[in-house]
Amino acid sequence: MTVQIKTIDLEPKRQTFGHVARRIGGDKPASRYQEATLDVQATANFHYKPLYEAEFWQYDTRKTAVVMEDWYKPLDPRQFYYATYNIARANMNQAVERNFAFVEERGLIEKLSPETKAAIGRGLLPLRHLHWGSNMNMTEITQRGYGTAVTAPCIFSAGDQLGMAQIVSRIGLELDGQTGQSLDKAKEIWLSDDAWQGVRRLIEDTFVERDFFQLYVAQTLAVNGVLFEMFYKHADAFWRDGALTIAMLTEFMSDWRAEESRWSDHVVKTVAAESEANKTLVSEWASRWIDRAIEAAKPLAAALGDEGAAAKAGEAAKARARALGLNV
Repeated sequence: MTVQIKTIDLEPKRQTFGHVARRIGGDKPASRYQEATLDVQATANFHYKPLYEAEFWQYDTRKTAVVMEDWYKPLDPRQFYYATYNIARANMNQAVERNFAFVEERGLIEKLSPETKAAIGRGLLPLRHLHWGSNMNMTEITQRGYGTAVTAPCIFSAGDQLGMAQIVSRIGLELDGQTGQSLDKAKEIWLSDDAWQGVRRLIEDTFVERDFFQLYVAQTLAVNGVLFEMFYKHADAFWRDGALTIAMLTEFMSDWRAEESRWSDHVVKTVAAESEANKTLVSEWASRWIDRAIEAAKPLAAALGDEGAAAKAGEAAKARARALGLNV
């Protein structure tokens, strides 16, 4: 008795979905990112315009002053869709857990001087509210934006901001022995401390910005590019003898800034390069919001003991904007 094993190659009738094939060609297999992104957003057959904004459809390119021939041009260079995003963040969160365990096992927070603990309480813990405001902004861009290529990464970014707010909250709980008192105090500082009011005014002004791409520029180039840049890259002098400990506990934020900017810079550069009109608009928005962020950061940097930190972060943000082709 003999057994013969034969293999048969079955050619699929089509390589991918029709809406993806119309963009990349019907004879090409599509990546999971392409299938989860390209032309996923609905464009027709809506029942009625929303009563709260009757001049627009649910998805409407007129919700921003910039004009794109195709809002699927600014694709995410990270190629994040649900699975790849969660895998990447799970790996980053494992590093966070290891760092917190390292700090807790060695009692590094308890060994900090009272002056350093006070500086962390005043300068770092209120950032949880800035991260929460940033979460709201990215969620707003998700619901007002156009094209899955833009809106899908925005909701991932909103999740990142929420996660970073939680990391800052954990640092506060380490400071106060898990009582939560430091977080209550940080809220009062956010609401009442004169040094923080410029930053609070800035983020609250972004809440009422209706042009979704101007809001995108304000968040990514100004809030992320100046304020978070200052706190997570130029703030060692703020934390005194606790600089190394804080750097360990905020490693997620440092890694996130580098990764997020790959995507956000690509989006801004692509939209600005579409036309001279777009470039002029985006440049004006970037200049206005970056300058406001620098002014908002100055009193806070001075109060925390390093006046030059705001200027350094501001120059870095402007250099970044110029590298994207903007006139800043």
